[in-house]
Amino acid sequence: MASNAIEYINHHLTFWNSDPSPARGFWSLHVDTFSVSLLLAFVFAGVFAMVARRASLENPGKLQLFVESIIELVDTQVKEIFHAKSKVIAPLALTIFCWIFLMNAMDMLPVDLLPNIAQWIGHSFFGLEAHHVYFRSVPTADVNATFAMSLSVFLCIIGFSIKAKGLGGWFKELLTAPFHTHHPVGAIILAPLNFIFQLVELVAKPISLSLRLFGNLYAGELIFILIALLPWGAQWVLGAPWAIFHILIITLQAFVFMMLTIVYLSLAVEAH
Repeated sequence: MASNAIEYINHHLTFWNSDPSPARGFWSLHVDTFSVSLLLAFVFAGVFAMVARRASLENPGKLQLFVESIIELVDTQVKEIFHAKSKVIAPLALTIFCWIFLMNAMDMLPVDLLPNIAQWIGHSFFGLEAHHVYFRSVPTADVNATFAMSLSVFLCIIGFSIKAKGLGGWFKELLTAPFHTHHPVGAIILAPLNFIFQLVELVAKPISLSLRLFGNLYAGELIFILIALLPWGAQWVLGAPWAIFHILIITLQAFVFMMLTIVYLSLAVEAH
């Protein structure tokens, strides 16, 4: 039983990799993470585009009101935190919140649903053995996905900072903040220390963004897998409360990622 449980957990925590060989190269791809993320991106864009085309002031539908409430929530947060002018920040924040929420929400599907479908397709159409077919349905439980999103935010931070301060102003800030001095000799002495502090601050932002989201969703996914190993009655007793609580987690993690992105971009355009 213990051996079967370990095999079950390992199977559910194994990604569908584009390189089936054990010695996977650097450019191998987690096909399940990529495909689910891309599909959910199209779902998000398609739903919002459909609502925008069918929007009505006189008789708005429930879906339109729901979408408008999300947009209003994001727009309020942007206006309260980001005080510079930008046409990019609000759409970026909205995309981050909705896309990450949809990816997190995949954790609410039954643990065996998509893996079993993938195994059936692999066996029926491609002749693969079921235990050699892997599929993980929660993209944000893959550190590669969360780190890729945080790197995108990292590049936005640098880009916003250079646009607001100029390349020279941004580079000057790297060497003069947080310790300031008007004495030339003191500025030269403090420049390496300032640069180290700035570098640590820059690197810490994408790492903290990615690991926070990954850690919470990986833990949630693992708990659902462990619950699935219990007898059927215990699954309902423990699974239902955890699923209700997990709704708060997947929403909160999407909101936190969005809020930190707005805060980081706001700090990037402000002078020390």
